Amino acid sequence: MPEGHTIHRLAHEYATRFTPAPAVQVTSPQGKFADSAALLDGHPLTSTEAHGKHLFLGFGPLGWVHIHLGLFGKVSFENTVRAAPAKADTIRLNLATPTASAALRGPTTCALITDAEKLAVEDRLGPDPLRADADPDRALRRIRASRAPIAALLMDQKVVAGVGNVYRAEVLFRHGIDPYTPGRDLTEERWTAIWRDLVALMHEGVRLNRIDTVRPEHTPEAMGRPPRKDDHGGEVYVYRRAGLPCLLCGTEIRTAGLAARNLFWCPTCQHA
Repeated sequence: MPEGHTIHRLAHEYATRFTPAPAVQVTSPQGKFADSAALLDGHPLTSTEAHGKHLFLGFGPLGWVHIHLGLFGKVSFENTVRAAPAKADTIRLNLATPTASAALRGPTTCALITDAEKLAVEDRLGPDPLRADADPDRALRRIRASRAPIAALLMDQKVVAGVGNVYRAEVLFRHGIDPYTPGRDLTEERWTAIWRDLVALMHEGVRLNRIDTVRPEHTPEAMGRPPRKDDHGGEVYVYRRAGLPCLLCGTEIRTAGLAARNLFWCPTCQHA
């Protein structure tokens, strides 16, 4: 599932390509969004927003298209409009102007909602490290009130919005925190450090369109090691490195299931 930096990049991409247009062609070749597409067709896209893993496309008084990609959703952009987009019958939502198009396929959610419904969605979410209005103290209160492991809490979108499996594993390693530490045992000082790190790492993810979490002294060039080869890309400390030696201490990286995802950590660097 895409993490928050990807959704913020999508919001920016939609805005760059479509908000200058006086009108946007809106269709649903697949048919599952056809009625709402007909209401929006010919109107301008006025704004875009991202909150965690949720994308909102604003059409002024007509409302917002709420998109959650889930595990299989993806958006493909084109600089020109094809007469018949490839596999058009799989496109849930297609936006087009004479110079650009964007095809959404396979989302978990694609719905036209009101301002009030958008606010209700956002009220259920925790603070997003990529948003200027984020309140990290709100997340801390929920963390300190819970006995759940911090690794599970970081994946809970009601606690922190936008953090996924990669960022949770990597930020805990970077701060030497045992992933099974109960939330109530996390100090305010450590949470402040984690939050600031998430803000920096995720903004870098938006800029580079990949997740890199290793410090300069641990890059392949600095350590004289081969670069990481993985479909997810990016240089990381523990994510999807189970069974391999830790880059810092050489201990074998462990993995276990937690919060419905595979957790990765170094038992030496992340001691209790």
